[in-house]
Parts: sequence; structure tokens; C-alpha cells
Amino acid sequence: MTSPPEQLRLATVTIPAPDLRPDTFLRHAEGEERGFWAREDRWVAHRGVSAELRADESTTQDRFDAIAGAARAVARRPLVPAGKTRAPRGRFYGGLSFRHDHIATGVWHDFPSWLFHLPLFELEGDGSGDAWLRARALVHPDDHDDVFGRLRRLAESLRAELAARADFAGPAVGAVGRAVATDRASWEAAVEASLGAIRDGSISKAVLARTIDVETTPRIDPVDVVGRLWEVNRGSHVFLFEPSPGSALVGAAPETVATLRDGVFHATAVAGSIRRGATPREQAQLAARLLASDKDRAEQRIALDDMVARLETVAHQIRCDPQPHVLTLPRIQHLETEIRASVPSEVGVLDLLRLLHPTPAVCGLPRDAALDFLAEEEAFERGWYAGPVGWFDADGDGVFAPALRMAVSTGSGWRLFAGAGIVEGSIPALEWEETGIKFQPVLDALRAAGADLDAGARLVDADPPSGS
Repeated sequence: MTSPPEQLRLATVTIPAPDLRPDTFLRHAEGEERGFWAREDRWVAHRGVSAELRADESTTQDRFDAIAGAARAVARRPLVPAGKTRAPRGRFYGGLSFRHDHIATGVWHDFPSWLFHLPLFELEGDGSGDAWLRARALVHPDDHDDVFGRLRRLAESLRAELAARADFAGPAVGAVGRAVATDRASWEAAVEASLGAIRDGSISKAVLARTIDVETTPRIDPVDVVGRLWEVNRGSHVFLFEPSPGSALVGAAPETVATLRDGVFHATAVAGSIRRGATPREQAQLAARLLASDKDRAEQRIALDDMVARLETVAHQIRCDPQPHVLTLPRIQHLETEIRASVPSEVGVLDLLRLLHPTPAVCGLPRDAALDFLAEEEAFERGWYAGPVGWFDADGDGVFAPALRMAVSTGSGWRLFAGAGIVEGSIPALEWEETGIKFQPVLDALRAAGADLDAGARLVDADPPSGS
């Protein structure tokens, strides 16, 4: 892990920047480390690195403890601007791999077991049109008198440069695409193996994933991809994390693993799926069918009960909706239950992640048996797929979603991931079709960013399922 020398301290300056937009900010940062996180009209974009927290593959320390310790080393005793009583909170953006023993190789070369960036610049805004630009640096305490003036001038210079730029050219047009999907027969055989393991009692659920590999020429900018995901999937947690130029994670997750703010915890238990429907009437009919499905209700209840049981070890006043409701997304509908709780002041969002990840919605049950089963049956490395991605601050607050409906890019190549929960009563053909729907957000975003994927489109079944 990388941490600052003992004497360095964090300084932050914030200025208003209502004339700046995240796409301009991020495109201007091409060739730098970049990130974007949004839900509905609230968003934050960041670029550059003032401090990096990175896994040390040689240590056996619990990774959540390691992350928290590294963040404390960076954020201790921040410099406070004149006239202020406290320094702004610094946010660390990034995530963790699905498995704790992940090794960064192949498409995951730039994604170790965990990695977080404290950015040089952040641009944050919402639907009101307001936006704020932050600049920060780790500096020697002797620079205290001048550091805030220098950071302010740096932020104002960047704001002026971005505001004066003409709009960037739009997405590339006509990028030739080639796609290769997981073999259907092999994947459905793995679903049958899951059902066999459920029948013999070794597991009660497995979340089995598959992949599509896409190559585009020329390269597609991940900023264009995440921009389209945000435009179309406002109800999802949309993310871009590019820790090294050319290596990026993008996606649009329908749920959160853990959100913590001032001692109040929030998450969503999401499971069970059905297509959206072409008309409002058909959508309502399909939603009613999903609510009436014993199989889907059981799958969603598994996820909810496990999350609540784990929360009960640290939280109090746990509150859940009495019945699930239907979460409607652009192409698919799910059963969802909101979970809220109060947690003691000494419990941070990383502590909650340690308890909850991986949830039954992304792994299965029992957890260890499901992990062992997936290691045998999945023919690829999950890497950060279904791992927690988001941000946290030194006070322990933060927001993390599972890296779902996502892809990882390596230059001109993209690997897309999608999974389905296999429980008693699952039908392999319908689970294949469900994963097909889950690939569509990123495939559509790649097309909108200029990729010609007509051939690849045939790899995802055009006929979505009536339920699964």
C-alpha cells in the first residue's frame, strides 16, 4: 500500500463551478486516473491521485482493516483553512475484488485485491445545476500559510480552462466490434450442476455468471460508455473507475451493499427478475407476476434474511419493508426490499462491508460453500465483478454498490459480466435469457459510444424471458 511520509498533511480547497459538467471534466483528463459515480441527478467525477491506497499482496492482514489503517495514515490531522473549524472530508474512491485472495492478472492486471484513490481534483454536482470543484494536495506543515492560496489558484485555473473549451467531439462513429460469448451449452451445464448441488444440500443458492468479450477498433473512451449508462439508468448506481489509463471498470448496479452516513445504515436486498415489458400495461402485468412468483420471492428472501442476520451482530433498530416491492429498470424488473439501521459510532462502512460482502445476491448460500462451488464451475476470473465499489471517508461514512451490469476494459477490449441466481426451480434456458438482458445496458452503451456490434448482438438472445 502507498501512504504519505509521516510529516505530510492533507489540504483541500473548494470553489463553486456551476459552469462545469462531468463529461468535459473527465475527457479533459484523458491519460490520467479518472472516476465517476452517480445515482439519479447526484454525481461526482474525479481525476489524478494525491494519495493511493493499494493492496500489498504479500500481507495476510484483513483487507478491510488494511484499507481503514491506510486511510487514517493519509487523512490524519488535515490542515484547516483560516476561519474554518474543521477540514473538508476527503473521500477515497475505488473498490475491492470479489474474492479476498484475488491476484491482479489478465484483464484485471490493474485491479489488485483493493485499490482506492484520493483524487487531486473532484467535481461534484446535482440536478439543481450547482457544482463544486475541489483541489487537494498532501503538503508539508511549513507550507500551511501558502498552500490554500496555491490550491485555490490551481482550481480556478482548471475551472477557467474547462469553461473556455469548446465541446469535445462526440463519441467515435463506426468502431468495428467483434464479440465472443460464453458457450451456452457449457453454461447451462453449470446451471444443472448448481441445481444438483442444491438438491444434495451442499448449497441452497449459487449466483452463476458468464461473460462476453468485445473488441473494438478504434478504442472506445470509457467516459462515453459511462455517460450513456448514466443517461439511461438513472435509478441505478452508475460507476467508472479508471485507475490506470486504458484500464477501466464501468457499470450500473441496481442495488447497494452498504451506505452509511452519520450512523444511519441503508442498503437494498435485490433478487428475482423478470423483463420490463413493451407497454405500461404489460410492465404492470409482469411486475404482478414477479410479485406472485414463489421462486423469486424465495430467492429475494434469502438475500434479505442473510443481510439482516449479519447486521444484527453490530446494528440496532433494523427496519425493513414488510413486503418486497418491484424495482423497475430500463430492461428488467427485480424484487427489492429497503433495509435501514442505526449503528454505533465506532462502526464504519468498511466494517459493514466486511460483514455483508459477498451477499447472497452476488454469491449464494451458504457463503463459503457457494464460493467454493463458483471457483469450480466458473471458467474465468471474477476479479472485481460483484465486488464492492464506491467511496468512503476517514469518518467511516461511504457508499458501496456491487460491481454489476458491468465491464472491464483493457485498451480496445472489453469483458462484460452478468450473473443469475440459481435456486430450486431455476430453468437453465430462462437463466441464460436473464443474463442476456443484464448484458444489454453495457452493450447498448458501447453502441451509443460508436461501436458497431451487430454481430455481437446475436450473441445475446433477442427474446427476453417472461420470468425466471
